[in-house]
Amino acid sequence: MHAAPTPPVTLVIFGATGDLTRRLLVPAIINLTRQRLVGEDLNILGIGIEPGDDEFLRGRLDAFLNHLNGEEQTEKDEAWESLRQRISYMSGDFTREDVFVEIGERLGPNANAAFYLAVPPSFFGTIVEKLAAHGLTDESDGVFRRVAIEKPFGTDLASARALNAQILAQVDESQVYRLDHFLGKETVQNLMTARFANMIIESLWNSRYIDHVQITAAEIVDVGSRGKFYDATGALRDMVPNHLFQLLAMIAMEPPNSFDAEAIRNEKSKVLKALRIYTPEEARTHGVRGAYAAGPLNGVELSAYRDSRDVSPDSRTETFVALKLYADTWRWAGVPFYLRTGKAMTARDTEIVITFQPVPFAQFRETEVNRRLPPNRLVIQVQPDEGMSMEISIKSPGLSVDTTPVSLDFRYADKFDIGKTTGYESLLYDLFIGDQTLFQRADGIEAGWAAVQPFLDIWAGDASTPEAYAPGSMGPTCADELIERDGRKWHELGVILHHEGKKDK
Repeated sequence: MHAAPTPPVTLVIFGATGDLTRRLLVPAIINLTRQRLVGEDLNILGIGIEPGDDEFLRGRLDAFLNHLNGEEQTEKDEAWESLRQRISYMSGDFTREDVFVEIGERLGPNANAAFYLAVPPSFFGTIVEKLAAHGLTDESDGVFRRVAIEKPFGTDLASARALNAQILAQVDESQVYRLDHFLGKETVQNLMTARFANMIIESLWNSRYIDHVQITAAEIVDVGSRGKFYDATGALRDMVPNHLFQLLAMIAMEPPNSFDAEAIRNEKSKVLKALRIYTPEEARTHGVRGAYAAGPLNGVELSAYRDSRDVSPDSRTETFVALKLYADTWRWAGVPFYLRTGKAMTARDTEIVITFQPVPFAQFRETEVNRRLPPNRLVIQVQPDEGMSMEISIKSPGLSVDTTPVSLDFRYADKFDIGKTTGYESLLYDLFIGDQTLFQRADGIEAGWAAVQPFLDIWAGDASTPEAYAPGSMGPTCADELIERDGRKWHELGVILHHEGKKDK
């Protein structure tokens, strides 16, 4: 069944001259235009502080797309040429009332509108209040008004609650689309299909058969020019309550009674509310942090995090975090979820590893196999090479009983032409058609912050600095100790098992 085109809508982007708009939003809309999922009744109104007219913003986008695709290819791109004519620009300070008066005049009372807040988080609440005060969020029969908000949504439990209260005092939850771009990834969306459309998987999806789950979001890049933002944020706030918890919720949720957005969001929120809230003593033993040291990374000499531009020389901010968590539900009782994320690591790799229980060994007790039979694993690769692989053991040819691990691989790019997507295509499409399945709900956001708050609290009062780790490594030693004291090991980043049983990078 083919997706239907979106209804007429004006996408109003606050912060239209920023990196997010040119790098992700506009390329995603060009892709939707090519796929005929948005038509000529989609308009973009960009708002930014820089002075300029419509051609100013169009020229900015031209320059970026030329750099991205090559000038000749961009000129031939009919989708971009069509979209370009429907982009307009308003220069103004979006803390001032006159900006919202002019937006109202441009939209009129009967236009569908989606307001996209591509701005620093400190402006989220203010913009929503001003939109509501000027009647721009009022919906009537057949006319929708929606607000899309980027992460980070709060910096701790108290601020997330306050921001939710501020926004939901002005608009209904059904109008709020809290984005997490990880959820636009093809593989993440297919997690539900892989589970609920395959009895062979779903029947094993519980503590009886699963030993533990690992979720990793590793980056090769360092902090770079984002020192000011990152030093106030850190790896835990930046990645865990949003990206990693959304992946955890999709893995651990109960089957919804339908694929309706609210049914799915109900189940995801239940899982996040079931995450065990640790005491300070438990938090100290269930979470570790690190910061990258100076050293070579991909042939370039990297400064230590604390020596980066706009980072305090005595910073205690982490660039790596690893946690051991539990979802206290019937299905997952006793199954640990190990999460880790960091910068300046071995590989750019976001993956989920489901490790199944080891075999009982009864049949192999008299053989060498007993000591080295690896468990089965389902590896779900979220990025960069979307796909799944199941690691199983087979007997090697020969007279002796000798096993070899092999991998049953599936890569989306091998089977489908997924093209160059940004991950925002499905999120923008769903925003326009009004499907909130992939967006976070207020209670889920707050449950996520509640689970990480004990770690934030103990680290805020800890005078020690995060453990140093070498650039290009798998992270600090304390992360290995966290999992190894349970007799387990981290899955090696960027490694695929090939059919001959050898490991290859």
